[in-house]
Amino acid sequence: MNSRTTTAVRYRIPLTTVGMGRALIGFGALALVGGCGTSDGPGALYVDPAHYNFYHCDNLAKERQDLIQRENELRGFIEKAGETTEGAVIGSFAYRSDYESVLTKEKLLQRIAVEKKCSRSQSE
Repeated sequence: MNSRTTTAVRYRIPLTTVGMGRALIGFGALALVGGCGTSDGPGALYVDPAHYNFYHCDNLAKERQDLIQRENELRGFIEKAGETTEGAVIGSFAYRSDYESVLTKEKLLQRIAVEKKCSRSQSE
């Protein structure tokens, strides 16, 4: 073997490992930065921004009331589960994503109500 072949063989595995490590770091950074651009919070991953576009003001108000009721229900579940250490962990896994999704939907509804110029009494 000449020195050129030996060098290529010797560096093939470490370069692949380093390349994969860099790729994983890059994807991790994109995942973290990707969520930072949204002002709607972590629940934005679960909510379709166009879902409420065709709702009228009255429908938006009713939907918002339903979401507030669901938020209170989930908050109660999380607080009740938080009474014990094990319950806090289980409650976080069981209810947190739903709770974040509801909060994000509320923000979205509020933004759409402002865009549609719904009266304050209708949106509350």
